[in-house]
Amino acid sequence: MNCLPNAFALILIFTGSLLAQKPTDSSYLNQNPPGLTPSVFAPDLVSLKDHYEYGSVFSRDGKEFYYAVIIDKKPQIRCIRFEKNAWTAPKTVIGSTKYEYNDPFLSPDGKRLYFISDRATDGKGEKKDFDIWYIERQKDGWSEMPISAGPGINSDKNEYYMSFTNDGTMYFSSNGGTTQATDKNYDIRFSKYVQGKFQPSRKLGTTVNTDHYEADVFVSPDEQYVIFCAERPDGFGKGDLYISFKSKTDEWQPAKNMGNVVNSEGYEFCPFVTSDGKYLFFSRSGDIFWVKTEVINTLR
Repeated sequence: MNCLPNAFALILIFTGSLLAQKPTDSSYLNQNPPGLTPSVFAPDLVSLKDHYEYGSVFSRDGKEFYYAVIIDKKPQIRCIRFEKNAWTAPKTVIGSTKYEYNDPFLSPDGKRLYFISDRATDGKGEKKDFDIWYIERQKDGWSEMPISAGPGINSDKNEYYMSFTNDGTMYFSSNGGTTQATDKNYDIRFSKYVQGKFQPSRKLGTTVNTDHYEADVFVSPDEQYVIFCAERPDGFGKGDLYISFKSKTDEWQPAKNMGNVVNSEGYEFCPFVTSDGKYLFFSRSGDIFWVKTEVINTLR
């Protein structure tokens, strides 16, 4: 008796079963993961040659990706979502022909999308200094009217790029309190979130802040390290990424330049580490880059 047809049928059934069980990959926009050398993220979808993109963040479940892109000289915030087993095309979440919107970051619970903008308080007048704002997640998308992060965060000068610890403490940068002669001296600050309000912010100490520009801070959710952009004379380029770790006694250690594995002769800024701890994202020269977080571990 010839058993080849039956065997062939079994192979087809087994192969079909495997294909049916294979999960759809929703990780990182289906991009090939980087190694220890930074590579451009999603060059065919996000980091486009004819656009300037920067400031990116994934949601904790990895199914939403937000970033800023400059369109007609005005930054706007876009989002790519994993829906119906596929990634959507980029869609604008908030933008304007009058105001700038950039530096997106999600709250720890994912219910708020924070960003910076030079919009007028009423959204109608002339643009002002940059403040931190947020919109709220609704059943059918995001709310339309931005809400100020409040006086504990915003000053009469600029506030830039925020990130959060697990308990909702916001880290950000500001040149609030500077004079005209020192207004380029941005410092890293933090504000506790208590009973629905951000408390008056405080500066980190001199192990992180100097007389130079420090901004674009990412704080690890467990508050054990911060990565930030600084413009310092000992850097590799115009702006480099630095890192400071907390000691066993809960003190910030002197910040270290992250080295030429990450930094270049260009300008590195807008750091972000994914919630699974695998990848460091940052921006450089109008593109978004990513690299394995082993580059962080080598600096401890």
